[in-house]
Amino acid sequence: MTLDWASYDEEQVRLMGEQCIVVDENDKPIGADSKKNCHLMENIAKGLLHRAFSVFIFNPEGKLLLQQRADEKITFPGYYTNTCCSHPLMVEDETEEEDQIGARRAAQRKLEHELGIRSEEVPLDQLQFLTRIHYLAPSDGLWGEHEIDYIFIFQGNVTSDPNPNEVQSVRWVSKAELQDIFETADQTGMLLTPWFRLIVENFLYKWWDNLDSLKQFKDVHTIHRLLPPPPQ
Repeated sequence: MTLDWASYDEEQVRLMGEQCIVVDENDKPIGADSKKNCHLMENIAKGLLHRAFSVFIFNPEGKLLLQQRADEKITFPGYYTNTCCSHPLMVEDETEEEDQIGARRAAQRKLEHELGIRSEEVPLDQLQFLTRIHYLAPSDGLWGEHEIDYIFIFQGNVTSDPNPNEVQSVRWVSKAELQDIFETADQTGMLLTPWFRLIVENFLYKWWDNLDSLKQFKDVHTIHRLLPPPPQ
């Protein structure tokens, strides 16, 4: 497929110039590259890997906030996914690694940018880090994802005011409602992002059952390899 920028949203094209943190398979930073280059399948096929984060926000009643990605998004437009997922950037505040503070700051920044959730509503020390996953997923023949993804959970009251260039809708769901969404997605045609699927199917429900005692699941050492089998 040929890259034709004229067919994409101007603001989303601008954001493709942001500098992501390029890492090796052990999540050690080895450089920086544009969001565009990090998401082109031709580069992913050569092993280009970058750092990301996924946030799951639960309200006090235990419901999870989902977003539907805007149709303007270049990767996975219109897909439903977890509350917020994006990338720490190659800037001083977001490359700091102690206690995942750089990724926490990036998460706080993007929650406000995408969903209008103010930083004071999601204090850095209340974003609970759980673990990291390493996954690879194509979006179409041109774009895809290849990330080491830091997973955070927050529980509390938040007020959202979605940015329509990023998010076309939001909804709160119970555990049973999410299970039904996943069980019926193929029949309903509801699109779910691959990283959301992987996190839900491998981890989320046990965390959901223990929102008041998540520290037992915190794992700063493991990177879970949830990669597709190599081509035959």
